[in-house]
Parts: sequence; structure tokens; C-alpha cells
Amino acid sequence: MKPARFTYHDPVSRDEALALLTSYADDAKILAGGQSLIPLLNMRLAQPAHLVDINHLTELAYIHEEKGGIAIGALARHRDAEHSAIVRRLCPLLAEAMPLVGHAPIRSRGTICGSLAHADPTAELPAVLLALGGHVYAESHEGTRTIAAENFFISELQTTLHSTELLTGVWFPAAPAHTGAAFLEICRRHGDFALVGVAAQITLAEDQHIAEAHLALVGVAPTPLRDIHSEELLRGELPETGIFREVAARIMSMLRPGSDIHASAEYRRSVAGVLVERALSLASERARQSIEGEEKKR
Repeated sequence: MKPARFTYHDPVSRDEALALLTSYADDAKILAGGQSLIPLLNMRLAQPAHLVDINHLTELAYIHEEKGGIAIGALARHRDAEHSAIVRRLCPLLAEAMPLVGHAPIRSRGTICGSLAHADPTAELPAVLLALGGHVYAESHEGTRTIAAENFFISELQTTLHSTELLTGVWFPAAPAHTGAAFLEICRRHGDFALVGVAAQITLAEDQHIAEAHLALVGVAPTPLRDIHSEELLRGELPETGIFREVAARIMSMLRPGSDIHASAEYRRSVAGVLVERALSLASERARQSIEGEEKKR
């Protein structure tokens, strides 16, 4: 199929892009990587009257350290983050998730911020942002808003981003020392959206008790789901199978996923429990290896 007729705009400055969004509001869509938008246009599931291409705003193609974390601009591609030494060093959970995002050609064009704005509940990056408690920057002619991850995702493919706002960047907090991360998912084939996925990050204290835990799931709710109560249960515990199974059982009991042609609710609930236990175990083992590596250097 071909998209419905629209007017194409190619702004060369941020002010010009924001002016277009102000003028056309609900009738406009932003084009960055286009890996989600273009298929929607071709299937006529999205029919904007105006398309605002921001690819000339090259000042937004950044990945750098900022305020104890990593700031990523609206035009930074998935591939940029996947191969970034800064991401690997400061944000292991994001580094773990990047190779799972689509296929290589998609990661070469798709953007981090585009994935977040699209807000697919089975996508990896919204879960990473939510698990770590990061935030996004939304800019309009009225100014810039900082929106915490827990306030950004509303429902399936819906966020609190206003139609006159441009998502200019995202910030992920840096992981403390002695941190391990894991992102595990089940999908029909590599590169597909996950049927169920789990993002886990564990930080160990010097005595190898859990000092900090982050946990989020995809594919089990209309938005990525963070379980703060389970994170609190993990803190102060030894990273052992017993506590991981307890957390997995608790999560399984609270989940109310939907059924579709890909998987039943019962299957999603069961797989979520298995992946939670495995992801927590793997993240903890990687955190332990970090401690052992430092001890060998002393």
C-alpha cells in the first residue's frame, strides 16, 4: 500500500521544526528514523496531513555523559548506542538491550528517542528507561519539559508528549560500581518484538548483598511495567535462587497480561516468571564478576 497524501516539511533549524509543530499540532507527525512511522503510513494506520522531517537537526545526534548519566539526542541512531563505549561503560542495561532492537538495518536508521516516543509495550528501550528511572526532554515554543519515565508512558502507543512538542533527548542514569545487567526476552525470531521481556539490573555491596535492584517487564501490560515492590524486596538480600524465585512468583501472581494470536495470557505469565528469575540471576552473576575483577587488580 501507499500512504495517504501529506505535505512534507524539511526544517533546517529547531525553531523552524517547533514552529511547524505549533502550526499543525494534531495534523503533523515527526520523521526521524521512520522505522515505525513509515510502515504505519504505508498501511494507512497513520494519516497525518503534514510530515516534519527533523534529520537536518544534526545537533541532536549526540551521545555524551551528562549529570551522572548518559544523554542521548533525538537523532542518535540505535546503532550509535549499540557501539558506544560510553553506553557500555555507564549504562550496562541499555547496552544489553540494544542488540535486541529489531534487525541491523533497522538499528542503522531507527532512533532511541523515536522508539521511546512510539511507546510500543513490547519494545525494549521503554522498559530500560522505566527500570532505571530515567527521563526525557520535550521541547516546544513554550519551553522544555523534563518528563520522568513513570509519567511518560500512558498506554499502548501513547505518551504524555504533546502534539506541539519535539522529543529532543533522553537521559539514563549511570550504573554504580559492582553492577550487572541482563535483558532477556522470548520472541518468535530474533529481531521481532518480544512476546515477553525482562530488564534487570543488580548492584552489589562489598559484602555481596544486593544494594540496588531495577526490574521492568515488556509484553505483559499496555505499557512497560516496573515492579518497585519487588526491587525493595531484593535490597539487602543475598543474590540467591530463593529470593529470585520469590520475586518471580510474586510477579506472576500480580500480572494480568492479555491474550492474542501470538500468545495466551497464561503463557505470557508463565514465561515472565521464568525470565525474571533468569534475568536477576544473570545480572547478579555479572555484578559478582565485577567485584572479583576489581579484587584481582588490587
